[in-house]
Amino acid sequence: MNELQAILAAFESSQKSGETTFLATVVNTQGSTYRRPGAKMLMTATGEIVGTISAGCLENDVFEHTRQCMVDGKPIVVTYDNTASEDILWGFGLGCNGIVQVLIERLETKSTPNLMTFMQECLNNKHLGIIATVFAKDGAVDIKLGSRLLLYPNGKIITDIEDANLTQFLTADAEAAFVNQKSRVKNYQLPFGSAFVFIEVIQPPTPLVIFGAGHDAVPVAQFAEALGWQVTIVDCRASEATKARFSRNCDVILSRREIVHKQVFIDTNTVAVVMTHNYLDDLEILKTLLPSPARYIGVLGPKHRTEKLLQDLHREGIVCTPEQLGRLHSPVGIDIGADTPAEIAIAIIAEIQAVLKNHNGGFLRNRNQPIHNTIAVLNDSLSTEKPGISQIPGFFISRMI
Repeated sequence: MNELQAILAAFESSQKSGETTFLATVVNTQGSTYRRPGAKMLMTATGEIVGTISAGCLENDVFEHTRQCMVDGKPIVVTYDNTASEDILWGFGLGCNGIVQVLIERLETKSTPNLMTFMQECLNNKHLGIIATVFAKDGAVDIKLGSRLLLYPNGKIITDIEDANLTQFLTADAEAAFVNQKSRVKNYQLPFGSAFVFIEVIQPPTPLVIFGAGHDAVPVAQFAEALGWQVTIVDCRASEATKARFSRNCDVILSRREIVHKQVFIDTNTVAVVMTHNYLDDLEILKTLLPSPARYIGVLGPKHRTEKLLQDLHREGIVCTPEQLGRLHSPVGIDIGADTPAEIAIAIIAEIQAVLKNHNGGFLRNRNQPIHNTIAVLNDSLSTEKPGISQIPGFFISRMI
């Protein structure tokens, strides 16, 4: 279960018990920060916290804001400036020399648009969703803090933003986010001022198909589940014992190599790992995977074995394109000196994660660019706001916008 899944599960539980709940979302960052825009944390009035927005430094202060600064129930944005000398003064000395803006809002089950319902639908229906949230404004614009626009894959829009100009701009940028699948922060210039909006892409769980059900496939499935991925096991031996080997959250398909193409659904979000330890099974599986739109295809075994598989496919008239070969990873995994099944599983999952994030998987110490790709820069007008200092002892100095 990943963080978003855990937050949604906790929210559902809190509603059954009638608890008041709050959601904190990182909506903008500048410089070095532990979490990036989109990080979320659910809080209940009784003090339960699910998810994180920092390395543990901001969570308590954010929770205190729900008790002391939200008596009217309206959303607020708190800015934490870790570049200021006050950070040293208060004794935190984080080392993350950046600025974080956090939107805190009380969750209402009957609100429209309903953020939690929308995110749950994205996960349940396994589709992308776009959330555009107003977190700051400047000038005389008549836009509420925390108002948002939700965009579904079929083009359906739900919004409580009344400004027609902003709605038009957001609709176009939300549709673009469906294509590039990248979150961003944007400052919209309007006739009477400006609005700062966080456009967030909600990704469905990554579908991982593992072809093979040996003991070495078990840790691959376990690590993938820990990341919240949707795991499917395909056992070409069709052994009933396979189902007991994997968790009940895994979808286990008992098949034969001759019909496996009829039983497995592969789309552009699918990542696949072939580890059957059977040459003929692998050959038949690759006939399905290589022409498919799968984003990643990993094949366990030495390089010469995979080369022989490709040669045999060529003899059968199946010629791989450069694009198909670019999605093929064999030997599978990142070079970490893996030997045991658990170590190999870590190497495989790490390589898939690198591919999903368009990274090369090298050592961070050799990276000349920032660890995280910057998706936003705080606008100068935000930096000139008069700060309101939090007087809560032992908590971060912060300012609210």
